[in-house]
Amino acid sequence: MAIWNPWHGCRKISPGCANCYVYRRDESIGKDASVVSKTGDYALPLKKNRQGEYKLTADDGVVFTCMTSDFFLDLADDWRQECWDMIRQRQDLHFCIITKRIDRFRLCIPPDWGDGWDNVTICNTCEDQERADYRLPVFLELPIKHREIICEPMLGEIKIEKYLATGLIENVTCGGESGDNARSCDMRWIQEVRRECVRCGVPFYFKQTGTVFVRDGKTYHIERKYQMSQAKRSGYSYIPGTASANWIRYELPEREELFNRLRKSDFRSRFHLNDNDIAYISEKGIEVIRSHAQDFVEKRLSAENPENDGKQTPMKGHPVFIAQHATACCCRGCLEKWHNIPAGKVLTKDERAYITDVLMQWIEAEYKHKH
Repeated sequence: MAIWNPWHGCRKISPGCANCYVYRRDESIGKDASVVSKTGDYALPLKKNRQGEYKLTADDGVVFTCMTSDFFLDLADDWRQECWDMIRQRQDLHFCIITKRIDRFRLCIPPDWGDGWDNVTICNTCEDQERADYRLPVFLELPIKHREIICEPMLGEIKIEKYLATGLIENVTCGGESGDNARSCDMRWIQEVRRECVRCGVPFYFKQTGTVFVRDGKTYHIERKYQMSQAKRSGYSYIPGTASANWIRYELPEREELFNRLRKSDFRSRFHLNDNDIAYISEKGIEVIRSHAQDFVEKRLSAENPENDGKQTPMKGHPVFIAQHATACCCRGCLEKWHNIPAGKVLTKDERAYITDVLMQWIEAEYKHKH
């Protein structure tokens, strides 16, 4: 990625601005971030090196534009048209513009904008439900070729499925707030937006945990240097139809990572097959047990909202039931927590096959150990 800041400085306009990182950084060096001025990189897209080649090339990736201000800030109205001219000239580059001022968009576009430019993505921020419900309807009515949403800093639960269902949103990013005065971000909020993205087939990116991160009711204080890596490690980002999506990361041999985590759980590690279970497997044969596992997954887990979810798997009575609890494949909540298979959607054929494989891998290991 590349960054182009044609001007620096901004004015706070909404709750997401309260702990603005630009203000924090400027304050640390005795600078007033509310003062808006051109930067030395104002004409960066047109700058060339000694060989007469552009310094910014397509190999640098997406050009994130105006990251220390807002491209649609009214105080920059006199400079913006020249920036549009540079963007138009550099059709070989793709520019991403993130804004909290989407309501000024029509006032700020060039005369030849038409229905949008192919090399520009507009990313609309919404840090809470109020901002989402104000900005997103405006956003969806505008002439834009490429649209993305970013919920950062995420300050509460945000429901945006009705906006995603339009098919106009290409990506959603969520993340917590950084800094000494950061407000908390709850994993439940991240999970809900991800579920909505999965249901609508929209890519989802979990960017960072933020400083104060809540998961399963516990609050964690995470150093800045680990906030992005912890989000990445969660495997929670989602790209439909690719290997970066949810459960695929536990294919063999990486699945051993999953079983190591399960063995460290006091609850999961207490489940084992007893003598009756072993005798049942010997009598029926492993392929029959597999067919039972497939049937249980199909009937008890695969629906968008399974009946009695969280209580649908008995604690005993069949080897597969034991395996479901041992491998955290007992309900949709556990599948989401342990396997990153989101709740609130029908399980795909591949997801059902994956769950069955995990169950059978555990059962076969138990059977081999005890038989």
